[in-house]
Amino acid sequence: MGFYGFIGIIIIVVLFLSSALRILKEYERGVIFRLGKVLTAAKGPGLIILIPVIDKMEKVSLRLVAMDVPPQDVITRDNVSVKVNAVVYFRVMEPVKAIIQVEDFLFATSQLSQTTLRSVCGQAELDELLSQRDKINAKLQEYLDEHTDPWGIKVANVEVKHIDLPADMQRAMAKQAEAERERRAKVINAEGEAQAAAKLAEAATVIRDHPIALQLRYLQTLREVSSENASTTIFPVPIDLFKPFLSLAERLNQRLDAGGAKTEPEKTG
Repeated sequence: MGFYGFIGIIIIVVLFLSSALRILKEYERGVIFRLGKVLTAAKGPGLIILIPVIDKMEKVSLRLVAMDVPPQDVITRDNVSVKVNAVVYFRVMEPVKAIIQVEDFLFATSQLSQTTLRSVCGQAELDELLSQRDKINAKLQEYLDEHTDPWGIKVANVEVKHIDLPADMQRAMAKQAEAERERRAKVINAEGEAQAAAKLAEAATVIRDHPIALQLRYLQTLREVSSENASTTIFPVPIDLFKPFLSLAERLNQRLDAGGAKTEPEKTG
């Protein structure tokens, strides 16, 4: 065997090894077809030895895939046209099924996600889409997982990302929200007025039963007013403060009138 023959053997061995040896990563599995027939189980990870020309292998990743669903035109049950997009999280659980049951499982899952998004969102009303997002996500996940199970794919989660409303609908919702805030403000104000009126009624009852409380409140008000830096202070004086003096003056007047009535007959006599 000459030098060129040795070189030829080395080249043949290198080509054989390059076509026969495959290295799969931890998250990869290999579906091997031998003479067109798939082996019962996927191979990997690690070193895989193939028979050249006879065996063919297709790699499948087992990592979680985050697939973006493009915006879909949806007409809700209450006849509102919106655009909805979502993101689907799924992973391949059975690589053999993912290869032999569907031609391109990524493309098939994407198309199924788009049609499912239109179908589920079209069965709901606009308020339900906006306020019950978790319920819509659960329906989408359940439907997709059911239909991708024969492909060996597990849908872990589905999240609706954005709901694009028409401009006129956004203005109408903004007016509705503003009206709702005004209603709440009026209700809170009315409740405050009612509570204040109840407290004033209780205070009036206390003052009626205990008149001295009005005097104490008056003195407290004088102290508060005196602490302010005001040049001129005008405050009302309760008439109850002068009742003792008025009663005394009235009794004096009655005595004077009684004394005058007694002396007049003596002068006339």
